[in-house]
Parts: sequence; C-alpha cells; structure tokens
Amino acid sequence: VAVRQQSTPAAAEVALNVPETKVTTLANGLRVASEDSALPTCTVGLWIDAGSRYENERNNGTAHFLEHMAFKGTKKRSQLDLELEIENMGAHLNAYTSREQTVYYAKAFSKDLPRAVEILADIIQNSTLGEAEIERERGVILREMQEVETNLQEVVFDYLHATAYQDTALGRTILGPAENIKYFISDLLEYITTHYKGPRIVLAAAGGVCHNELIDLAKFHFGKLPARYKGEAPALPSCRFTGSEIRVSDNKMPLAHIVIAVEAVGWSHPDTIPLMVANTLIGNWDRSFGSAVNLSSKLAQVACQGSLCHSFQSFNTCYTDTGLWGLYAVCEPGTVSQMMHFTQQEWMSLCTSVTESEVARAKNLLKTNMLLHLDGSTPICEDIGRQMLCYGRRIPLHELEARIDVHANTIKQVCTKYIYNKAPAIAAVGPIDQLPDYNHIQSGLYWLT
Repeated sequence: VAVRQQSTPAAAEVALNVPETKVTTLANGLRVASEDSALPTCTVGLWIDAGSRYENERNNGTAHFLEHMAFKGTKKRSQLDLELEIENMGAHLNAYTSREQTVYYAKAFSKDLPRAVEILADIIQNSTLGEAEIERERGVILREMQEVETNLQEVVFDYLHATAYQDTALGRTILGPAENIKYFISDLLEYITTHYKGPRIVLAAAGGVCHNELIDLAKFHFGKLPARYKGEAPALPSCRFTGSEIRVSDNKMPLAHIVIAVEAVGWSHPDTIPLMVANTLIGNWDRSFGSAVNLSSKLAQVACQGSLCHSFQSFNTCYTDTGLWGLYAVCEPGTVSQMMHFTQQEWMSLCTSVTESEVARAKNLLKTNMLLHLDGSTPICEDIGRQMLCYGRRIPLHELEARIDVHANTIKQVCTKYIYNKAPAIAAVGPIDQLPDYNHIQSGLYWLT
C-alpha cells in the first residue's frame, strides 16, 4: 500500500515542472493558447465551438461534412497541392467532429509552424466547396456510415444519446441521416458563416512553439475573421435528459451490447471531478486482463469470477451543461440480467459504503491516467484547445490535483445526488431477452440491498 501512496508526491512534482500555458486574445475574440516544451516537433490546431449540437433536423451532419470538405482544395491549393505540401513537410493534417466541437490540427517540425498555421487558416477560410468534390464526398460519408453501423459500440452509444436526449440536438448523430447527406450544398456555407467567428475559435499549440510567434501568425492569418454576428449570436440549444430506453433485439447476434447511464453534469460543474473519481472506482475490464482477483474494481472481480461479461467500461461523458455517467457492457445472452444486477449493486455501494482507502486508490489512478494521457505534443495541444473552449482557461495540473483530492463522504453525497432513485437512459442491442424490464432496472437504483 505504501508504494501506491507514493504516486501522489511524484505526480505533484510533475505538475510543478509543467511549462506555463500562455493565452492571448486577439481583437476579434480569437484566443491563442500555447505551451512551449522546446521540442523539435509541434502540434497546432483550431478548436471551434461548433459541432452537431448546433445543427437542426434539416442540416444535421453539416459539421462533419465540412470537416471532410476541408481537405478537398482551397482557392489557392488544389487537393493534390495540399496533400503534396503536407507530405513534403513530413507533416500530418487531421480533423474530427464531436457533438460540441470541430477540430482541425497539424503535426509538423517546429520550424514549419508558420506553414502549418497558414495551411489551417487556408482550409477553414478559403475552401472551394466545389460541386464535384461535394458529390464525391457524399459517397465517402455514406460508406463511412455503413462502417459505423458495424461498430456496435458506436451504434449503442448513438442509441443512448437518441433516447437520453430525445427530440433535442444532442440526440442526433454526428454523421447525420443519409437523406441529409444526399442533398447538402447551401447548408455548408451557411454553417461556416454562422459559426466560424473569432470568439468561438481557439488556436492552440504545443511542443516547440514560441507564443509570440504564434500571436503574430494568428493576427496575420486569422485577423480578418469576423468577431460579431449580423443578428443574434446562435444560442446553445438546450437539451433535456429523459429517463427512457431503446431496445433492438436480435437473437442472431452472439453478444449483447448494453449501455446504462444517468444524467450527470457539464464540464465546469463542481460535481464533475467527484463523478470522475466515481467513474474510476467502477473502472473497466475485459477478458484479456486475465484474472481480476487482485484488481481494485469490485465489479471487475465479480464479472471475472462469475464470467458475467466479455468486457465493461465505465464512462463519464461531459457536455457544456449536461453529461452522461454510466457503464457499457458486452455480455453473453445468459448473463445479461446478472451483469445488470451487479452493476447496480456497485452503483448503490458508491452512494452508501465506499471507503476512504478505495477512494484514495481511485484518486491516485485518476491522477496517473491524466498525466499519462499528456504524453506528447498532440494530446497536450488537444487538452489546451478543449479546456479553453470548455472552461475559458487551461486548469493548471496542481489545481486539478487539489480538486481531485475529495473524501469518501463527498463521493457518497455526489453519487446519491445523481444515481440514487434516478431514471436511467438505457440502450441495448443483440440477444437481450434476459435484460430486465425498464421499471425493474430503475427500481435497482433505490433498493439498497
């Protein structure tokens, strides 16, 4: 036990040695944030406060379609020119879309930072959005949708959002429905002019980057981005949580994929950190771990000894003003009911009987995982960009450490507040005949057995 407790001072020492994150706001509201670690390589990217949450039923899928179109040519670079330039620099250019953010980033040599920033500026401000490229990309995205449908974890999490946030923007998928993909044209330009404004964009960089150089590059390449809206700024669509379920029974499938979640909180809520500790207490496990007798997660021990599932993972998904805290499990058809029972039992123990030693172990594990995640310029750059959008600043590691240091009583109070006697959202796909009915599952969140 003594060895485990040593990780806290070690983590504190690491936190004190982290370079400062410098932040500057330009006249048009665009924020420039960087951490210079004097590496020969760097990652620089644009974090934009615009994802599928800002779409409606008619244009759902626009943010993701735009991300694809970014690399298909600009007014001064054809797609081939762009690809060759990136290849010749030895760089990587990538992008992704989430429900609340769109991200474009480049990994390159530190000496090529100016070119990387210029390319990012070009693809988000000068994309040609040519009709031929749009038509070609429709087919690419429709094929991507078919691939996603074979990934049952993605499918079941999309179902979870669809039921938990039904009839709201968070309930829709990021890729959008196939009907929308087939008809996009004017929506793409409209989305850019509506959402790509200075105050909603962060230029983040990490690795070998000079902050003053980055400010000059940002002023030159992004200084003309509009700061204001012609009318009202688009409001964040409100998304209410509904305790409910979606079941897609298919007894031809070998395994059941089940996810259960309660409504949690947004990024900046004070209860986020205790819920992250609680999430770490439940943990994750799969059969490749072998015996779980010595694992700290009680659910992992039970799942392994009783062969209750192939794998499970606890999760805490945060959005601006809401979140989902829950568990995803992959089970044999005959163990679905037992797995659900023991999951709820562990959730109830978080509300009533979690001990200080268990919480101390989870806190150490959470701190370690956070530090291990910040390994390299890309995850650090991602951390800077995401935190700037979520919190308006980057939380220093020593402050994060202090906030993680909660006691067992706090975990019990917070878990009782969000789990006990709450209506969960459930999504299940596959051979799920043994999954108890919704009322029975909900009753397991208040019977303290």
